[in-house]
Amino acid sequence: MPQYFRDLGTALEWRARGETLRVEAWGSDGVRVRATPAGPLLDDLPGALLGTPPDGGAVEIKISEHHATLVHGALTVRIDAGTEGALTPELGATAGTLTFTRTEDGTELLAEEPAHFWWPGPRLATATGNGHHRLEQRFRAYRGERLYGLGQHTHGMLDQKGAVIDLVQRNAEVTIPLLVSDRGYGLLWNSPAIGRVELAETGTRWVSDSARQIDYWITAGKPADVLRRYADVTGHSPELPEWASGFWQCKLRYRTQEELLEVAREYRRRGLPLSVIVCDFFHWTHLGEWKFDPAEWPDPAAMVRELDEMGVKLMVSVWPSVSPASENYHPMLNQGLFVGTEFGPMAHADWPDKGLGAYSAQVAFYDATNPEAREYVWDRIRCGYHDLGITVFWLDAGEPELKPGHQYNLRYHAGPGLEVGNLYPRENARTVHDGLRAAGETEIISLNRSSWAGAQRYGAALWSGDIGTDFATLRTQIKAGLNVMMSGIPWWTTDIGGFHGGDPDDPAYREVLVRWFQYGTFCPLFRLHGFRGDEQVLEPAMTGLANEVWSYGEEAYEILAGHLRLRERLRPYVMEQMRTASETGVPPMRPVFLEFPDDPAAWRVEDAFLLGPDLLVAPITEAGARERDVHLPAGARWTDAWTGEEHDGGRTVTVAAPLDRIPLFLRDGAQLSVREET
Repeated sequence: MPQYFRDLGTALEWRARGETLRVEAWGSDGVRVRATPAGPLLDDLPGALLGTPPDGGAVEIKISEHHATLVHGALTVRIDAGTEGALTPELGATAGTLTFTRTEDGTELLAEEPAHFWWPGPRLATATGNGHHRLEQRFRAYRGERLYGLGQHTHGMLDQKGAVIDLVQRNAEVTIPLLVSDRGYGLLWNSPAIGRVELAETGTRWVSDSARQIDYWITAGKPADVLRRYADVTGHSPELPEWASGFWQCKLRYRTQEELLEVAREYRRRGLPLSVIVCDFFHWTHLGEWKFDPAEWPDPAAMVRELDEMGVKLMVSVWPSVSPASENYHPMLNQGLFVGTEFGPMAHADWPDKGLGAYSAQVAFYDATNPEAREYVWDRIRCGYHDLGITVFWLDAGEPELKPGHQYNLRYHAGPGLEVGNLYPRENARTVHDGLRAAGETEIISLNRSSWAGAQRYGAALWSGDIGTDFATLRTQIKAGLNVMMSGIPWWTTDIGGFHGGDPDDPAYREVLVRWFQYGTFCPLFRLHGFRGDEQVLEPAMTGLANEVWSYGEEAYEILAGHLRLRERLRPYVMEQMRTASETGVPPMRPVFLEFPDDPAAWRVEDAFLLGPDLLVAPITEAGARERDVHLPAGARWTDAWTGEEHDGGRTVTVAAPLDRIPLFLRDGAQLSVREET
């Protein structure tokens, strides 16, 4: 009888037909699963898990002739040898099949399932050359299962059962491969490879287009437990700096130092709270020089000092792309600091740059997976910005924004593009994080257009990219943001009002802006941005229409100013939730089911959420709507924050929502300063 199993103390290993499968205890109630079609397991591949797993308690391993089990806290894993009843045991498709159950009662949480009784099995490796394979991992489907997380997507679904999700980074489409199930488990696909996940009624399949081994982590528990365990194994976020919980003013784009300062001064003259103002792209001399153009920004140090005196932080846009006109281009090229290509020159996208007239440059991206490249770019950022007192950076186009998006042609320091391409935005955030840490800064946050698993440990906030400016987009954003929260990223925001267009003088758009601003008041980060007006040619002199809170008429202004003050009153509560997120991994903005998993109706709520445990927020997302239905979760008593009317949970109520009001409910007598004192 072949010896398929090995007891490795805290890990259980199965070997047959050249394949190695290892299940290893990894944090509380969790295991890491790795499988390679041939040869030894590889320990040096990039992933999201921290290098050393946190202590998760005792591990019990039992081995019998036909199967073996590993018990680790709430999770039990069984490996079947595939020999019982098989005509040819060594070739049976069920050989080495995994089943994950709840230790307490033996309930099946998730199980591998072969595609066919003969071949292929639940894991399939098809050679792509040079030791790499197209890898497939198949699991059983469960009727009625609900699935959340997976980063940020524009498909408009909160429950993603039935979706096919590309595992690739694109503007507004962010891959964070953590999946949370209502069946009581969470699964992290611990691979930055390009691929997809299929959440079909006939089965779940994870695919890596070209990689060297299957690697995933799974834990048992309710959704909040999953997020706690996930933070333990991939890293906790730092605590959000207090100033970052206030209001951020932004538009595309302030063209000069005086224009930006005058906006900040106007906020002060009006007595409106302002925490951050943003200097967007094309402020630089050339793309990839990471410094101000003195023709438009003659004394940035004085600008930073004046803003500091007003209590306002300056955030500066930093791009990962480098124009051939940049003074850094040839030194970086010669030192091998760009993302490499398998075919053709180091040209990853075309982009406008100053001095080129109507033409675009073929730009390259620095290799954020290369420690030397990160050090070089940070040194340029330090000289161009940090030495002036700037500590907040907006990492735009950090997918990276390839044109065309041919990852197979890229060669990173960390590996081939198809194997590691999704890693880039996390390592780009790491450039700023590590640089600021080395400079002695203790409050670190960057705003990123893309992300990947583990980015939260580098203080990486995420915003939802270049999106539309209508109510349909707002409805989609609510679901996208909640899935980001279910993906372990606690700092998130949208462009309030959307990005592409919007006429400040159009009454219909003003309504969109007001309702979006109300929603944004309760997002983890509160930020107004957008490219207002008709579409323009992408070029260095471009700028959109005005996008300040006074730009939308007197009626809108009074409502927006009132919500600025509301956010200020709630900031102590917001910061309390940010501390909770840092310490536990439970996000500040929560799907209703996260707080009320035992209320079946809570799992069906897709257009409302909780800010922390005590404030239920129900945005208005339809033109002309002046009331809406709100489900009040069972297990609590709810108070209308505007009227004081009380309701028992477990019911749906219809509430008024005039243009100046977003429906809000307080849980179990919670005392929050929602209404403005008169």
